[in-house]
Parts: sequence; structure tokens; C-alpha cells
Amino acid sequence: MKPAKKTVTTTVRPAPSLRELAYLEAASNEQTRDVNRDLALERIRALQPISRVDLARASGLQPSTVSSIVEQLLEERWIREGAIVKTARGRRPTMLSLNDEMAILAADVRPAQAVLAVVDLNGRFLSRVVVPLASNAQQSVAAIARAMKDLRGQFPGKTFQGVGLSLPGRVDPGSNRLLLAPNLQWESYDIAGDLSAKLGLRVELENAANACMLSELWFGHLNKIRNAVLLTISEGVGAAVLAEGRLISGRGGLAGEFGHVVVDPAGPLCGCGQRGCWEQFASSRAALRYYAELAPAAAKLSIGELVALAMDGDAPAKKAIDRQAIAIGRGVRMLKATLAPDVILFAGDISNFWPMSQSLITSESRGGIPVDFEPELLSIGDGELARLRGAVAVVLQRHSGYYRSGHGIARHGPAKLVPAKRSRK
Repeated sequence: MKPAKKTVTTTVRPAPSLRELAYLEAASNEQTRDVNRDLALERIRALQPISRVDLARASGLQPSTVSSIVEQLLEERWIREGAIVKTARGRRPTMLSLNDEMAILAADVRPAQAVLAVVDLNGRFLSRVVVPLASNAQQSVAAIARAMKDLRGQFPGKTFQGVGLSLPGRVDPGSNRLLLAPNLQWESYDIAGDLSAKLGLRVELENAANACMLSELWFGHLNKIRNAVLLTISEGVGAAVLAEGRLISGRGGLAGEFGHVVVDPAGPLCGCGQRGCWEQFASSRAALRYYAELAPAAAKLSIGELVALAMDGDAPAKKAIDRQAIAIGRGVRMLKATLAPDVILFAGDISNFWPMSQSLITSESRGGIPVDFEPELLSIGDGELARLRGAVAVVLQRHSGYYRSGHGIARHGPAKLVPAKRSRK
């Protein structure tokens, strides 16, 4: 009797994220050229200035491979050669670093305005400008395009690699289109295509929370942390999830919409059409609503003005901020129980009043998991800068050789199905 054939399953092998490249071993299959190129570029970024010899040691690549990759990166202008370092003996090495003549146009798009910036490959801001937006998507994109042309004209010596947009909504990673943006209220149309045609540059879109997470992965301090959640608390509540080193997008890029989880079916009507979404209790808009209820005769405030009042000891303002913090903490407890992250990061408006709310958020989020597994709760500071740097990281990620080669695209196209290895039992 013939033995039954063993079933060979298939698994999806996604491409590495930017920060994951720092932990990759040198590749030895058909993807060698592209993965090794990106690995070398990541090492240069992290350790610059660095010599070719030290790059070979840091990457685990052969010196001949490093030499070939460096020549390619120099030709593509991603890197540049700098100072020649004196040594006691032998050939004096030439140091390599990212090319500061390369730049990216970035935009942090909000419901009423967009913050635009010229950013270099190291995440340094060279120029920033705020542009008022219309409620109409096409008019808003036209305003962004005009402002970006002006910014680009200020840096005639720079080579612009592309445009990154951070948006308060969900972006389909396959089509690079905005799918869901209740707080933006833009009709669906090809934002990237329209802006690209106006500027003559490739345009990449990303959800604001994912952009902030990418900012931390590329420019921040998530060193070797594999599981994290990043919450943006501003006009709405967004979330990005890093699981085992992978930024999770889900079907159609819709993963992470925790702000639209219903926590009270009898609660306020949300822009998404549901009632009682978490962001209706935990967002900046919720804090302003609480204040209006507590001080109905008071003038209409911005979230910055509300925070300033609370810091000055205004009782209704402090109570409104506290109510928001309680709602945030209860939602964080849900995230801890479902995702078990090592750390939960906070970005956006909440950065302005984190010292005031941290204790209450922490106490309300306790429970549901063993004490030893409680994640650290941290504010990453200026959420505006995080969104802009994240928009830059999106452009860098999608320019990588691995993504461009089509070997496998975790977030921005179909990943190949790779047969699992047969058991040797």
C-alpha cells in the first residue's frame, strides 16, 4: 500500500519593512541583489559615515558585493562619498553617507489644512509651510500642488525622489487610493494620480497612524521592538499595528480602524455613520464637546486653547481633558488584551497634554493581562513631525529594490505564494 502523500501548504512571505532590513542576514537566493542592496542602504543610513570595509562587516556581505552595491547606489545618487579618513597604515578609506542632495516632498493632510515640508533622506526638515484646504478634494489637491511647486522651486540644487502624503483615512495598498476618511469627507478619486500629474513625481499615500509608525521605524526609537501599537489622538483616533516586525494593513488596507469600534450604541453620531464609536469619546473633538457641555456659556475653543486653560487650572477644561483620558485608557485596555504589544505609542494632539493625562490613561488601561506583560505607554512627541517623517519613509520604502523588483510586496501589491518546505519525517 502506497503511503499517503503529504500535503504541502503555502504561506505568504511578505517583503521586509525598512527597519527589518537592519536584522536581515545576507540573502543567498534569487532575491540576493535586491535584498542585499536594501540591506546595505539601511546599514549606511544607520551607521553613516561608514567605510566600505566597515559596511561589509556590518552587513555580513562580501567586500566584492559591497563594492558593486555601493557603485550602484552612487550611480542612483542615494549615497555620496565624503571625507577620506587617515589610517595608521594601508589604503585610506572613503566614508559613505546618504546623499543630502536628495529630498522628498511630504504632506500631513488634516481636515482643514495641510502641513507641507521638504525633507532630506535623514529626516531633516529643510522647509515647512501650512496650506488651507477646501472641503472639495480636487480643489485641496490643487492647492497642495501649487504649494509644493513653490517649495520645490526654493531648492533648485535638490533632486526630488517623490511625494509622500499622510492622510486621516485608510489607503488601499494595492491601488494607492484613499478608501475611507470620515473626518476628511473627501469623495473617492485618484488623489495620487492627480497630484503626480501636476508635479511630475511619483506620489505615495499612507494612513496617518501608519505614517507615524513608519516614522518611528525609520527615524525613531523602535529599536528591535517587534510588537507595537501606535495611536494617533487628534480630530479622530487612528491606530497602526506592528506585529512580529510587520506593519499590518489587512484586507484593502483597512486594518487598524479601532477608532470606529462601537463602544456605546447610544452614543454620539460618528462621521462614519455609526453611533458611539471610540473616537467619539477619545478624540480631541470629544474633549471639546465635553468642555462645551461643562461650560455652555464659554466661547468655542481649539484643542490647543482647551489644553492651555486646563494647564492654567480651569476646572471645566481639566475635567474635559480627564474625561477624554479615561475614554482613551479604556480603549487602550482593549488593545492590550487583543494585540499584546510591547509598547503603545501616542502621537497627535495628545502629545500636547500627555504629562497631564498619562497617569489617568495608565490607570484606566490596567487589567486584562498579567502584570508582567503590561506594555509601556509612551508619547512620541510632535505628531505633526511624525506624520511628515512617516510620509518620507513611505516614499523610501516603496523605492527600495526589493519592492520594485516584485519579489514580494507585503503592503503594496500581491505577495507571492511560497511553498512550505516538506517535512523530512
